Amino acid sequence: MAGNWLSSVFSHPTLAGSAFIAGKTAVVYIFLVAGLRLMGKRELGQMNTYDLVLIIVLANAVQNAMVGSDNSLIGGMVAATTLLIMNRLFTHVMDCSDRVEHFMVGEPAIILNDGELLVDRMRREGITRAQVMAALREHGLEKTGDAHLCILEVDGTISVVPRDSAVHRTKRHFRAFRMP
Repeated sequence: MAGNWLSSVFSHPTLAGSAFIAGKTAVVYIFLVAGLRLMGKRELGQMNTYDLVLIIVLANAVQNAMVGSDNSLIGGMVAATTLLIMNRLFTHVMDCSDRVEHFMVGEPAIILNDGELLVDRMRREGITRAQVMAALREHGLEKTGDAHLCILEVDGTISVVPRDSAVHRTKRHFRAFRMP
């Protein structure tokens, strides 16, 4: 019995089977990168419990799509190697192309300007008033009027520039941001 288990773990798929696993894994990787990008910046920097559950369930859901019924060690290593290579290639493409990086990473978004929440922008970015208020409190501010700017960064965090900050007085600092 132990011999059967060991032989199934250390068995190996054919070359065609390995190529098939690699191809399916690459398709799943591209699909998930695109899907997670479409979910928005908030998902990256402010994961909550149900976001974590989503990631875990996604991983389980796509496992069979990548390796099928192949539960061998080699099959798993082919899928893992493909994911690592795809991730490295994707990072390289983003490093070489500002256009691809901008599309995938996005740009910071102003969600509060001169104490006023930009509700349409917040809605589009998936940010709630409660999340903005939490960011304000983290920076020692009590109300929206105490902030000059709140910026949703590309990593999903919220930067806050207090109203009395010397930083907000330099207009060139914010040239990169598009005002609503």
